[in-house]
Amino acid sequence: MAEVLSFKEMCARFDVTPRTLRYYEYIELLSPQKEGRARFYGPREVARMTLILRGRRFGFSLEELRQWLLIYDHQGTEAQNRAWIALADRQLGVLGKQLEELQAAVTDLRALRDDVARILTD
Repeated sequence: MAEVLSFKEMCARFDVTPRTLRYYEYIELLSPQKEGRARFYGPREVARMTLILRGRRFGFSLEELRQWLLIYDHQGTEAQNRAWIALADRQLGVLGKQLEELQAAVTDLRALRDDVARILTD
């Protein structure tokens, strides 16, 4: 039998706040089964949450992730994989630029630190 998580268990499993989980439901990233006021998350929702959090770590917006998940729901795996490649290519460009900017900032900060250290030793 497939594992089903309660709302509290889902928050604990993914280390997210209840507010975050409710928000993901509100914007239709997740659709748990509801029994009265209780919410239950099956394997589909657990897999979607895993993808959402990985996508966020890669810098994708929630709207981009929502659209990508909708492709799977309406067009299937192949269309979703093609969309993922396009999204990933774009995001790799964004992350590459951010990495260059961070490397430049680190270089500048080291130079400034070294200048100040020299002043102190002179």
